[in-house]
Amino acid sequence: MKRGRTHALRSTTALVIAAGLLAGCGSADDPVPGESQDQAAIDYAEGMVGEDSGGEPVSGGSLDYAAYAEPRSLDPAVTIAAGTTGGIEMINIYDSLTRYDAEGREFVPQLAESLAGNADSTEFTLTLREGVTFSDGTPLDSAAVKWSQERYAAENGPESALWVENVRTIETPDPTTVVYRLSKPWALFPSILSTGPGMIVAESSTAGDAFTPIGAGPFVLESWAPEEDLVLAANEDYWDGRPHLDQVRSVFLSDQQTGLDSLANGAVDAVLVRDPEKVDPWLEGGGAGYLSMVAAANVALINATEGRPGADPRVRRAMAMAIDPQLIKERAFEGHGLAGSTLFPEYSRWHTDTEALPYDPEEARRLLEEAKADGYDGVVEYIDASDPVSRATSLAVQANLEAVGFTVETELLQSIADQISRIAVNRDYDVAAWGNAYREGDPLAKMYPTLHSSGTQTYGMATSPEMDALLEDFQAAATTEEQLDVMDAIQQQVNETVPFLDWGPLAELIVWSDDVHGVQGAMASMVLFDEAWIG
Repeated sequence: MKRGRTHALRSTTALVIAAGLLAGCGSADDPVPGESQDQAAIDYAEGMVGEDSGGEPVSGGSLDYAAYAEPRSLDPAVTIAAGTTGGIEMINIYDSLTRYDAEGREFVPQLAESLAGNADSTEFTLTLREGVTFSDGTPLDSAAVKWSQERYAAENGPESALWVENVRTIETPDPTTVVYRLSKPWALFPSILSTGPGMIVAESSTAGDAFTPIGAGPFVLESWAPEEDLVLAANEDYWDGRPHLDQVRSVFLSDQQTGLDSLANGAVDAVLVRDPEKVDPWLEGGGAGYLSMVAAANVALINATEGRPGADPRVRRAMAMAIDPQLIKERAFEGHGLAGSTLFPEYSRWHTDTEALPYDPEEARRLLEEAKADGYDGVVEYIDASDPVSRATSLAVQANLEAVGFTVETELLQSIADQISRIAVNRDYDVAAWGNAYREGDPLAKMYPTLHSSGTQTYGMATSPEMDALLEDFQAAATTEEQLDVMDAIQQQVNETVPFLDWGPLAELIVWSDDVHGVQGAMASMVLFDEAWIG
């Protein structure tokens, strides 16, 4: 069921048609790629953007979505639950116990009927909906929730460190009640039920030799052709009624621009983009979509293990002060997006008074000379991907570092799999482009695994007892004011430790054509298609 995509012809021309053609046939207000945009005029508020014309829902049809990347697995205990890594496919297979409501800045019940905490946030009672079943027909009851979450922890899922440190017991007094007793206060506990631990998998998923994705979400896996597409079919027995759509089909294209081209010519209905020079024109053009702001998204990890240049805190600080985030913005993103090293810029609800270390090449040169006087040879290897944005970023990084006296050896890897293997698995790097992805809904969900000494995603970065204590203080903070006070101290500690190089946030934007309606936003750039329709 493919219908005309009026918005694709009205606004994405600014993204997919050469500037010369725009000059001949576009309006004077159409943004042109490569032109400097006024980011102060762009509203980076998280949530739905553009207008949904609404109307009476139409049943049937397939929504074709150009995914950011093909998931490595559909197991929430393996794959990070985020829109860029396969989270959209997973949330539509499993649903989630809670869901982040960006407009209300709160976590609301989704698959769960309710979630209530006690006065000091050390105990939460989850009430399940009556009669919910997995797609294999077995009940999604309290025992199923407990089994799935204990499996997630045992399998060292992406957020398992935070879970294991805090969830003391899971009790199931009756089939629709789950009681979580925590080892310490955790006011934002509802957030973790909106991501991997909140995606409940059926016990039958692990019955065979390989994991089979069986959930209670609005869709079920129909087929998966690696490097081609992944097809989800409507779950006829979904707890909230059969979806309007017959299918959701994720296609794996070569890059974001190909996805936007495909949206413009009607080959797909939706696409996820995160490169600022692609995001900004869409936001300025008023197109429909769902925007998620991601702090510390454009970063480079510093390996601080023994024998690496980053083991010396003076070297880490010198690198941070040698690199100009504005230069990276200009070189890599044609001047689009936001640049800066402060963890949470002014758009964020978590913005505080303390700023990041400044761009100060003179101080960087002094610190480097000190380290060289103690025997450091000044050589550092920088790893990035090989796409055009990564190439431009690597050139800017190299220019800045060499300007203060570093000798930079750059290696560009050919695939995301290569980056994951080199950085996350083998930790064979000095400095490496990455994304820590601190989310507006609850930054602790990723700050803990990336900054806490027990975190599963530090990948060799510097940690400290001081940062551990601050992260635990943030978790325990009961009010927004208390949280902001701790977040300010976290920024100060980041300035002191310099675990990574931060060049700015990224806006992750899922965009769709004018005839797509009813898409529901969730945590970490994920969306649900349970109420979506095309017409």
